Amino acid sequence: MKKFTAVFITLALVILTFAACTNKNVSENNNGNVDQKKTVTLRVWGAQDDKEMLTKLIDDFKKTRTNKNWDIKISVVGEDDAATEILKDVSAAADVFSFASDQIATLKKAGALYRVTNTDVKTRNSPAAISAATIDNEIYAYPASSDTFFLYYDKAIFSEEEVKSLEKIMAKNTGDRITNFAMKIDDGWYSSSFFFTAGCTLFGKDGTDKTQCDFNSEKGVKAANYMIDLANNKKFANLDDAKIKAGFKARTLGAAVSGTWNAADIKLSLGDDFGVTKLPTIRIDSEDRNLVSMANFKLCGVNAQTKFPEEAHELANYLTDRAAQETRFRTRNYAPTHTELAGDKDTLSSNDVVAALTAQSMHSILQTSIDQISNFWTPAEAFGTGIINGTVTKDNVKEKLDAFVKAVLASVKEEENNAE
Repeated sequence: MKKFTAVFITLALVILTFAACTNKNVSENNNGNVDQKKTVTLRVWGAQDDKEMLTKLIDDFKKTRTNKNWDIKISVVGEDDAATEILKDVSAAADVFSFASDQIATLKKAGALYRVTNTDVKTRNSPAAISAATIDNEIYAYPASSDTFFLYYDKAIFSEEEVKSLEKIMAKNTGDRITNFAMKIDDGWYSSSFFFTAGCTLFGKDGTDKTQCDFNSEKGVKAANYMIDLANNKKFANLDDAKIKAGFKARTLGAAVSGTWNAADIKLSLGDDFGVTKLPTIRIDSEDRNLVSMANFKLCGVNAQTKFPEEAHELANYLTDRAAQETRFRTRNYAPTHTELAGDKDTLSSNDVVAALTAQSMHSILQTSIDQISNFWTPAEAFGTGIINGTVTKDNVKEKLDAFVKAVLASVKEEENNAE
């Protein structure tokens, strides 16, 4: 009898211990029966300025999906840095992450992206957004918003008519303490606009030919010479985002090129004098042409090595569906790719920042997603820096452009030589 009692007590203790260990995954349903929930652990990467928005969206996501225990943590890794951080160790990267569309080929090549099979993603988003999220006819990301740059200006300094032309902006006498125009021309995303406006192409007309870049053509020389003249004008300043915002806050800056991410800060600084519109025209070959911007998309990807693929896709889909895109539009000034929202002109026109972006999108070129684009940024920065510090001049501009293009196409030529 004592032996039976001892065995019974031991068995009871084992059962109680097991129950305690699994208690966090157990709950009672409406009928009083015990259900065991699956615990899902996910990590999400997003930009610092989006963290508050993402936190709210994820909280709402968890509230509507009570059948599982969701452990979702957000870390700050911006879209521009996503590929760099992910490629350090795909297995250690986030399960769901935001990234710029030009990184998709690199991420796909590295085996970092899970294919998207949800057919609704294709039908609900614009063709351009789906194109940016597609590799080899397969969708590998969820479009979240479209992105390009445009013009902010101080209405106390410039009129709506004056900001239509960069020549008019630069010609106005604004006094010694005010810089008329700012743009970061040592950044290829911005400086490429001068070459596109002059008629040049990067990787061919459709952006997929790794052997083509005509920035060193006669048209490219004209674009570069325009940049040299601009940089040499004392009413121009090569400023990054932080200095642009500081300039508007101090009311020492008349107009500047940037994107939606700076809208809230600039609007706070300028108040009723806040102005925003598409990019101005520039005069090339005696013709006024609207500056052509490089456009891309913010995409949401799922890590191919996630331990919870079904749930990671469910979250990525939620973070980019119609409701989420409207939240992005209203809280972060992001232009939607969802066709219903993008087609709602009344809603879009209510946001002057998104209206400016939409107007500029009519004068934009989709940023290529081929992996060769990774070869563009460093030589573009070096060329722009040379213009700013005066080492690139009209006397040596063709030579410098030749070196620029050679660097952009370098890996292609090396591959061709190796193949031979």
